[in-house]
Amino acid sequence: MPPVTTWLIRHGESLANAGHPTVGNAEVGLTELGLQQSQDVAAQMMVRPDRLVVSPFLRAQAMAAEIEERWLGLRREVLPIQELTYLSPARCNGTTHETRQVMVRSYWERCDPDYKDGEDAESFTAFMARLHSFHEELQREDVPFFVAVGHGQFFSAYLFALNNSFIASPEQMKAYRLAETANPLRNGEILRLASGRLVGER
Repeated sequence: MPPVTTWLIRHGESLANAGHPTVGNAEVGLTELGLQQSQDVAAQMMVRPDRLVVSPFLRAQAMAAEIEERWLGLRREVLPIQELTYLSPARCNGTTHETRQVMVRSYWERCDPDYKDGEDAESFTAFMARLHSFHEELQREDVPFFVAVGHGQFFSAYLFALNNSFIASPEQMKAYRLAETANPLRNGEILRLASGRLVGER
């Protein structure tokens, strides 16, 4: 059965979020505001987590470090809950959020779950498989308080799949994109789940 309480937390503002040119995807760090947002999230955590898992990407690791500092002795575990890298990081080196928009539109207009933008990119089908693996892990996590630190895209897609399905189809891909862009998670936003289900509305 899933944890009694689960927090899914989006990392603080990253350099990419702030519009800076970036190199790679996993290596993008936090801004000063992102660090402050991470500290604010840690300060809200009034109960020690029974388990803390985190994406391997640097910006999520930086936020998890603040939670470890809040609860000494707590150790993060890395799980593959990173965001969907649908554009090749090699093709995107040195670009900004704004200058990538042509590539972004092209990818989502194609709406092909099996398409890969390059050897270093991930297909939507593989992304949905990771989401399903995370879901199965969560269903076995019979602890009072579980915390996952990751990315807005991953957690938005997880909630979407919970309410729809984990099947990767063009229709599912298009519906997810519409839902995610209409109501993206904010930096530092916490999604609270009780027994595996979202508490309240977003």
